Amino acid sequence: MICEDFEVIVVGAGHAGCEAALAAARLGKRVLIFTVSVDSIALMPCNPNIGGTSKGHLVKEIDALGGEMGRNIDKTYIQSKMLNKSKGPAVHSLRAQADKHTYSLEMRKVLENTDNLTIKQAEVAEILVEGGKVAGVKTYSGAVYTAKAVILCTGTYLKARCIYGDVSEYTGPNGLSASIHLTDSLLNIGIDLRRFKTGTPARVDKRTIDFSKMEVQNGDEKVVPFSFLNEDKDIGREQIPCYLTYTNEETHRIIRENIDRSPLYGGIIEGVGPRYCPSIEDKVMRFADKDRHQIFVEPEGEYTNEMYVDGMSSSMPEDVQVAMYRTIPGLENVHIVRNAYAIEYDCIDATTLKESLEFKVASGLFAAGQFNGSSGYEEAAAQGLIAGINAVRLIDKKEPLILKRSDAYIGVLIDDLVTKHTKEPYRMMTSRAEYRLLLRQDNADLRLTKIGYEIGLISKERYEALLKKETDIETEIKRLKSKTIGGKKEVNDFLTENGSAALLGAVTLADLVKRPELNYELLAAIDNERPKLSTAVGEQVNINIKYEGYIEREYRQVEQFKKMENRLIPEGIDYEKIDNIRKEARQKLSEIQPLSVGQASRISGVSPSDIAVLLVYIEQFLRSRNGNN
Repeated sequence: MICEDFEVIVVGAGHAGCEAALAAARLGKRVLIFTVSVDSIALMPCNPNIGGTSKGHLVKEIDALGGEMGRNIDKTYIQSKMLNKSKGPAVHSLRAQADKHTYSLEMRKVLENTDNLTIKQAEVAEILVEGGKVAGVKTYSGAVYTAKAVILCTGTYLKARCIYGDVSEYTGPNGLSASIHLTDSLLNIGIDLRRFKTGTPARVDKRTIDFSKMEVQNGDEKVVPFSFLNEDKDIGREQIPCYLTYTNEETHRIIRENIDRSPLYGGIIEGVGPRYCPSIEDKVMRFADKDRHQIFVEPEGEYTNEMYVDGMSSSMPEDVQVAMYRTIPGLENVHIVRNAYAIEYDCIDATTLKESLEFKVASGLFAAGQFNGSSGYEEAAAQGLIAGINAVRLIDKKEPLILKRSDAYIGVLIDDLVTKHTKEPYRMMTSRAEYRLLLRQDNADLRLTKIGYEIGLISKERYEALLKKETDIETEIKRLKSKTIGGKKEVNDFLTENGSAALLGAVTLADLVKRPELNYELLAAIDNERPKLSTAVGEQVNINIKYEGYIEREYRQVEQFKKMENRLIPEGIDYEKIDNIRKEARQKLSEIQPLSVGQASRISGVSPSDIAVLLVYIEQFLRSRNGNN
């Protein structure tokens, strides 16, 4: 029998698995990553894009901590756009369409050439646990691989079933092998599983599309990199257009007349689907008042004719898919290359995890990605990075890295997953972040790169560059606040030309930056003492001055938040003995075992009055324990 020893084992090589394995290997541990197919490393089975609203924040944060996703999409994008530019900087979100094949290939290259990292194509069938601690894994073939930490990143492969119409097959995405045998092992360990569902639209042949009936969607002329290591000049390339079209009443009629053939409505699909990414049949039935829905037709890559029909996810029978697709302007003669399908898979309720993403029932066993009940490549990668870091820190007997909700979108994501019972696949959104003006994507490096450096994933050179950036920002803000400018003719002419009121007396340059119609970059024309600074520094100077009052207010709110987060709940509290807390709250607190009063307050079913009682009980508990000592 084959038996090999590693320090960290990662099960699954999707976006979570790649980040977990790379983080652990870069931190010096011997890592083995399993995949059902080496060709599926960093696969994009759904839309081949990275980023988007709030998801772009996650990618920037991954990069700031030393992860790989941002660098990989910068190498492989075919179109880049900054979303929500008409709104404030808190919700600006970068999104890039990727070359699907090249993205996977480039990530595979990185894994294959990373020291300490071994790739193995095999199906893991059993998690080995001894005395409450993980000991390794056993493959379906019987080979045993021992490790001090195991990270489960099974994505949508665990007992996966693909469905469209009457067709139902136990396969993973894109017809790849599912992971069938691991479920029983997890149940035996004491890990409860549930069934979630997601889906994907058809891929169609570009040669059969009439693009003249669609609206062209071009990328931005000035490309903003995802990785803080890159500048726009480093990654500039010719971009490929996407296209916008719409469903219509004929599309909706075909769906309604065939809704009885939908496995979603016929009870064949049992898994719970994502609320914020419904299938086209679900949209038509749920939003009957809408006479059309947006459809984006996007390329799968630079060297393929396959196009992704974003917004047309479906599990309808094949003939219905063809009929409804051909009602859409531009797709009247379309040929479907790959049918749309829904996919069901086993996953966990992430409240069974600690905030470090380690299971409560087995020391050294971690989980990340869609296996935790989330959706999206970016959410998966963020969790994978944190799980990889914390697996290493557990082995090294160090405290885990736990990002607070006030630190990062990653902190919001993980806190929501492990604290709240998500009833459908969780999707990151800017509205979930209470402090989103502080957690902008543009300042992710300023927030997190120091943490990445202390952990060991950021080089000294990159850290020193960050310190210089911080100094440049601080120095320039001080200069603008101290430099006054009077109402000279050339100044007032400039202001008038830019729709701003002329000056009657002297003001500081910072005062001018704060005017809605002006900004730091624009004021270079009348700022003859301005030092030469990078675009990134200028952006931070502009935002910090323009939104100074709002930023200071959020910092005050964060201080109040931290008081609750720092109020730790002592070990050994038996919530069932707290009579004045409602029964539901006692059950939830006992199940989740929150680390702090702040975390307890965010548990669904725990009310403010329950928290008030808990605070009093904690004081009594500590006095009693200290008295006994």
